[in-house]
Amino acid sequence: MSIPTTLTQGLRLPAIVAPMFLASGTDLVVETCRAGLIGSFPALNARSTDEFSQWLDEIEARLLALKTAAPFAVNLIVHKTNTRLEADLAEIVRHRVPLVITSLGAVSDVVAAIHSYGGLVFHDVISRRHSEKAAEAGVDGLIGVSAGAGGHAGTLNPFALIAEMRSVFSGTIILSGSLSTGRDIAAARVMGADFAYLGTRFLATKEAMIPDAYKDMVTSSRASDILYTPNISGVPANFLKPSIRAAGLDPDNLPQAHALDLSSEAKAWKTIWSAGHGVGSIDDCPTVAELCDTLIADYRDAMTRTQKDAFL
Repeated sequence: MSIPTTLTQGLRLPAIVAPMFLASGTDLVVETCRAGLIGSFPALNARSTDEFSQWLDEIEARLLALKTAAPFAVNLIVHKTNTRLEADLAEIVRHRVPLVITSLGAVSDVVAAIHSYGGLVFHDVISRRHSEKAAEAGVDGLIGVSAGAGGHAGTLNPFALIAEMRSVFSGTIILSGSLSTGRDIAAARVMGADFAYLGTRFLATKEAMIPDAYKDMVTSSRASDILYTPNISGVPANFLKPSIRAAGLDPDNLPQAHALDLSSEAKAWKTIWSAGHGVGSIDDCPTVAELCDTLIADYRDAMTRTQKDAFL
């Protein structure tokens, strides 16, 4: 297993809270890092590059004021329709963001820019082919987005995906997909992942920047309420069926979406809400601090039980 030493300072749990589109903001990031997990947010959650820079200033100042805190990360969409890519990347380099999570494209020039100041790059993958391309681009870690993950997700079973990632990559492995509890994080570690990657569980927190109705839908839904479809944003992703119906659409008869265009994606995701299969284990909406404390305690208990297993 391989966790870069630059990410271990202040880390109390081998977990990254995923950057959630329209949901992750400065409060969620800071409270996650304060609790000892790596917090993250999408650069595009800020409405402009200037606002993105202000968010970075705020996060850095608030974390610096703490006695100890885990590092934070920024999600950068590397796609031809992201008109802010170059400007946001320049801010990332200027602020020396410790970890950058890239999605929808593994570009060696982007990786080189982040490596120039000592930053790390973790990249989303859903298959062996994507893993090979990311490895060729020089990334430091692969985030395996397996079946059941919220947002843009893959279809591979996590056991199969981790095996294929490891067969072509020797760096840091992160596992995503229906992980909601400390026991899930322990299971990911036992499977061979260095980090667990949790998103949906943190939608139902006080600090998430989403409407209360969205949080209520997460806590009241089950895995059967999740629909995997490309017909919302142009890329296959998991969405809550009740939100699709509330938008006046039929989940079983959705119109075909156009190709991905980030200029229009925010509008679609604002009214049609994403979540992963892990909703079935979520029934409360705590603060981030409360949730992290629970995850840490459950993880430690699960790992202790594993070490005491009679078959080991």
